[in-house]
Amino acid sequence: MKKWVSLILSTALVSSLVAGCGSNETSDGNVDAAGETKPLKFSISLNTSGNAYTESSKDINTDKWVKELEKRANVDLDIKLIPLKDFDSKMAVMFAGGDIPDVVQNVGGATDKSMAGSVQAGVFMPLDDLLKENAPNLMKVVPQEAWDEVSYDGKIYGIPTWLSNPSRRATFIRTDLLEKTGLPVPVTIEDFLNVLRAFKKLGVSAPYQMRENFKYADIAFGAYDALGYQFTEDNGEIVPKFYNSENMEKALNVYKTMYDEGLIQKDFATIQTAQYGENIAAGNAGIWTANAQNLLDFRTQIAASNPEAKVDIISSPTGDHGQKGYGLYSSVNTSLYINNKVSKEKAARIIQMFEWMQTPEASNFYSFGIEGENYTVKDGKVDYKLPENKAAQDEEKFRTQLRWVGDGTINRERTELLTGGKDVLKALDETLSKEGLGGIGFVPDLESFSKFPDLASKRPDQAPKLIIDHMVKMIYGKEPISDFPKVIEEYKQKGGEEILKEATERYKNNEGILNQQSRK
Repeated sequence: MKKWVSLILSTALVSSLVAGCGSNETSDGNVDAAGETKPLKFSISLNTSGNAYTESSKDINTDKWVKELEKRANVDLDIKLIPLKDFDSKMAVMFAGGDIPDVVQNVGGATDKSMAGSVQAGVFMPLDDLLKENAPNLMKVVPQEAWDEVSYDGKIYGIPTWLSNPSRRATFIRTDLLEKTGLPVPVTIEDFLNVLRAFKKLGVSAPYQMRENFKYADIAFGAYDALGYQFTEDNGEIVPKFYNSENMEKALNVYKTMYDEGLIQKDFATIQTAQYGENIAAGNAGIWTANAQNLLDFRTQIAASNPEAKVDIISSPTGDHGQKGYGLYSSVNTSLYINNKVSKEKAARIIQMFEWMQTPEASNFYSFGIEGENYTVKDGKVDYKLPENKAAQDEEKFRTQLRWVGDGTINRERTELLTGGKDVLKALDETLSKEGLGGIGFVPDLESFSKFPDLASKRPDQAPKLIIDHMVKMIYGKEPISDFPKVIEEYKQKGGEEILKEATERYKNNEGILNQQSRK
């Protein structure tokens, strides 16, 4: 067993997993006395996703939507919920105790920390042949990048909820303000700065809305392919992208210009999530970064304070070599693993259920509920009333989350019914599909990250603390930007060399490597 695996699971834990895991159910007949196919009985552990509706349930197995799913899919479920806030620790306890359901849902891929080395230890069955035989549609529609994340040692172990478009973050703009300036939509970084300058002249207090640790505020780093949390290959060595000091200095000079000219707030380094959202909702921001699916929420929030406001998503500004956008997300949201003690016959039927989840019938159920009760269809069009209060929205979200296998990018069926929903889909399909920065990632994380926490990238969207501290000082003018090569040397001396050695070794051995390509 490789070193990075053996450190996840002790010998005793591996033994308990293999010896104690799993279903004791044998392969009984599937047909009852009347010749009908019996409901498929299986147990499954699911994360709650922090959903209040889910976590407040006294017995999720008696829930209305669970019962409806059982009826439609001809299954008999025994669901065990794992709270999202304690997910990693609860998963570890489950594996150590050996009481493992027939199917286990993970947040992430096959070798993530929360799986505690269980795939490597043989707790779950490889699924390649079963998928080919029982889920041909899934084999076609799941992106290869997602299959890679749920595979180990060349074999598929998990079935994912995937992202068909891992480019989810977008550049938002107040179109009404842009129209007042008379300027076109910015294309380059210089265009972007000129629009911000024009916004300032209009009295906009935050021409570009910043946020602490450059989280959802890394627009310039993306333009110069200098996202501090990504790794890349350089002459056979795996290094952080901030090792390219020329690109880093270009990006930092953009932020320094914004700071010096009042195009970002003076306290940009301490603006937290709440203040960031409040400034945008109040109409104080001209351009900002957020997930594309928030477009309609921003339109509603800003219109409450300024009915004349217009909000749109535009292409992110480009740097010297055509790069633009933000870091690409992992291709996997959640994934499902079948206990190795489950019979092949039963495993086949479980996978057939996951294949059913891709059908139009299943899609309508997850998106809209029960026809005649939650929605109607007239002239081929769905009439569905969206929930208006939080409790109803949480319930709708739970029903959607019962689709354990599918494209998790966005619920296209519901989005199409919303006023402005087609704008969101257009942004995803036409704008974000052409931008986003990829890099090399490690699943599980590099062991050296835990040894040198200040040098660890706070994946998926935050540079190491050491790097952020210096970047902030440079923008504030307390350190010269031209000293960034010295920052790289400090990183090396404080443990970076050990991180690079491990990263390069993992890459050469293809041990838990994710390699996403940038878009242009």
